[in-house]
Amino acid sequence: MTRILRALLPGLAALVLAGLAWGQAYPSKPVRIIVPAGPGGPDVVGRIVAAKLAERTGQNFFVENHPGANGIVGADMVAKAAPDGYTLMVYSSGLVSNKSLYKKLPYDTDKDFAPVSNLVDNGGLFITVNPGVPANTLKELIDLARQPGSHLAYSTPGVGNTWHVATEVFNHYAGTHLTHVPYKGGGLAAAALASGEVQVMLSSPAPVMQYIKNGKARVLAYTAAKRSPALPDVPTTAEAGLPSFQMDGGWFGMFAPAGTPAAVIDKLNGEVRAVLADPAVVKRFAGLGVMSAYTTPEEFRRFLAEETAKYAEYVRLAGVQLD
Repeated sequence: MTRILRALLPGLAALVLAGLAWGQAYPSKPVRIIVPAGPGGPDVVGRIVAAKLAERTGQNFFVENHPGANGIVGADMVAKAAPDGYTLMVYSSGLVSNKSLYKKLPYDTDKDFAPVSNLVDNGGLFITVNPGVPANTLKELIDLARQPGSHLAYSTPGVGNTWHVATEVFNHYAGTHLTHVPYKGGGLAAAALASGEVQVMLSSPAPVMQYIKNGKARVLAYTAAKRSPALPDVPTTAEAGLPSFQMDGGWFGMFAPAGTPAAVIDKLNGEVRAVLADPAVVKRFAGLGVMSAYTTPEEFRRFLAEETAKYAEYVRLAGVQLD
């Protein structure tokens, strides 16, 4: 047995050294980052991080949008990509909520992705209305939405998206019947609110912040336990009279295909950590109403397990089930 171990040790040592060398040389060519959504939300964050990774490594990190089937199309591309570090994914909490929303997925959410790091914490969701809606408080919106024939509609980036689930949970607790109108991306959903195509939107801060600032969207409440640092004058849902409804705004994280060498994951994680600590990035994120949320790969893996259980409960309350 001892002789066998002695014979194996040189080979194992060579593999370890080769892995370390691979990690140190990475990246040696352009890296593709797939965002399984249209413009807005994770796309915005992905592009900010990609630009800084390119600066730090000297290689191009380019973002490709592959929306479709509530992010499943893009996620499946990453799950089936070569595990070499040259195809990555920036995705939202929709990755874990889809596990409860859909009876069957073309990939295994727990086994087919290698967590790299969380990127941002969205805090809570802003409950916003088009300025033409005669509601200046959350209570006024609820009263209006409860009226027969109100026909208020809300926008989301797609059927089954985190915002869709959140708004149906809101309907559950508020006793309202807002009508869902899905769009192909958070940017388009926010633009629909600003133009008046829909009247209401519950969204993470990034896509809607520009419209709040230019007066094309009115924010009534924030769904987190504490007020948003970006808009401290906006009351929480508890302060606004609906304490039963509280939801976090989700997150945007980075993933690689399962089987990507640990040395590459570690190299990426270190670069992401430096990017998220960059004062320019922190300032950009603050302007979007989100916060940097660096984690180690193992911390992110544990976080994902907790989020999977939490979103399963959200989906149950929302009463949304998709084929």
